[in-house]
Amino acid sequence: MGTDRHKAKAPRHLRVGILTVSSSRGIAEDESGRWIARTATAEGHTVVFHQVVGDDAAVIAHTLTESLTTYHPDAVIVDGGTGLARADVTIEALRPLFDKELTAFAVLFAQLSFEEIDSAAILSRATAGTIADSVVFCLPGSLKACRLACRELIFPELGHIVGHLRHG
Repeated sequence: MGTDRHKAKAPRHLRVGILTVSSSRGIAEDESGRWIARTATAEGHTVVFHQVVGDDAAVIAHTLTESLTTYHPDAVIVDGGTGLARADVTIEALRPLFDKELTAFAVLFAQLSFEEIDSAAILSRATAGTIADSVVFCLPGSLKACRLACRELIFPELGHIVGHLRHG
């Protein structure tokens, strides 16, 4: 079956979780997470959780695992903690949990970032993968990066990805 037919059969209304990784922001200051939530809702999805956790690998992994078990989201968008600073441990916390990694996501996000921010795109460690029946996207915490990833990559393909997870 071709991509167009897969997309035509893709689920339209999904359960989305948001996990913000930041030691300096709470929900009230989480501009990126709130934007993701508004956009997911506008796309017809249901936001089943939105949490903020600190830059601690064990806490990040535990919170994601608990949220997957509790809320059963189709997708989780994790923003923050993907940079190069010592405190940026989102990738190290979550990549080992992936059943499969969506390696093209990082490449495409880097390409789009390069078009916007030139060679500074090399600093991005954005990634995505599946954990059981959910897809998890790890994005930089900046609002600009979240908008780019969500508008250009995540929301256009989310139903398609989840359709593959549900129906193999």
